[in-house]
Amino acid sequence: MAAELMGINIAQGGAVALLAVVVLMVLTGRLIPRRTYDDLKEERDTWRSAHTESEAARAEERDQNRQLMELAHTAGHVLDSLPKRGEVQSDPMDEAPLR
Repeated sequence: MAAELMGINIAQGGAVALLAVVVLMVLTGRLIPRRTYDDLKEERDTWRSAHTESEAARAEERDQNRQLMELAHTAGHVLDSLPKRGEVQSDPMDEAPLR
């Protein structure tokens, strides 16, 4: 089975069969030049490092957004606790008799 590739016995065809197999592998993209392979590896590594940097920036952005939301909730609670316009709140200290 290893001697037969796509129904062709390589031992019977000799060099012509071997050349045909190599040409088929090149045409189907299974056999590429080393330079092309090295270029693809370099491009893959470039994209991988860009993705890593992007994910680190995204994580920092999420952390900053979380902190900003916490501050926004705190500011909202402070503003809600302030008296409304025209609303007068009496302070118990103002009503205490002076000695």
